Amino acid sequence: MIDQVFNSPFNIGIEATLVLIILIFLESVLSADNAIALAAIAQGLEDKKLERQALNFGLIVAYVLRISLILTATWVTKFWQFELLGAAYLLWLVFQYFTSDDNPEHEHHGPRFANLWQAIPVIAFTDLAFSLDSVTTAIAVSQEKWLVITGATIGIITLRFMAGLFIRWLDEFVHLEDAGYVTVALVGLRLLLRVVNEDLVPPEWLMISAIAIVLAWGFSRRTKPEIANDEPAQNQREVVQVGESEGNQP
Repeated sequence: MIDQVFNSPFNIGIEATLVLIILIFLESVLSADNAIALAAIAQGLEDKKLERQALNFGLIVAYVLRISLILTATWVTKFWQFELLGAAYLLWLVFQYFTSDDNPEHEHHGPRFANLWQAIPVIAFTDLAFSLDSVTTAIAVSQEKWLVITGATIGIITLRFMAGLFIRWLDEFVHLEDAGYVTVALVGLRLLLRVVNEDLVPPEWLMISAIAIVLAWGFSRRTKPEIANDEPAQNQREVVQVGESEGNQP
């Protein structure tokens, strides 16, 4: 453990600072796929204001659940059933997304919500499922729960900021929503492998590399602005109007 390596009576402050920086870095890196998933889920609300409110309230509930998970991590990690439930939930979200029927009126394929209160628990429990993976990583870095909680607090703030950005980017990039759900599938499969056989779980660097490649694909193509599509017709109308005005001149 990193905190054991730097454990010395005269170096406690430096050790705590270093471990906290590492935890914040891990939370930030591991929050990228989480943020895009939550942003895609929030888009199930058609109103942009409700999307922001769903993220705000959903992440408040998620924060309470995440702290509860940290405080009970020693007990939770003894039961593989929790990770199995988390994996099943994430993979169900992915299955629902990729098997949903195309709707010409709605490009969003994820879950749709009639009101704000339907979206909040889905956002909160999705973050909790992701936290089963990230909290385990954080506990492996440090056994000091106050450090892990501090890292999780900063991580949830970062997550809200990143999710807000992804909500905007989902409308700008064609493949980004698909990429988000592919990363959800990767996390779900990782949790499932942890249940089946711990030795089959890919290392963190491989997961981060795979997620980075998927997100790079997600950002590879922008949507075409609607204004650009209307320019030829607009120009044609202007030409006709000019011609008519010239024809009416004496």
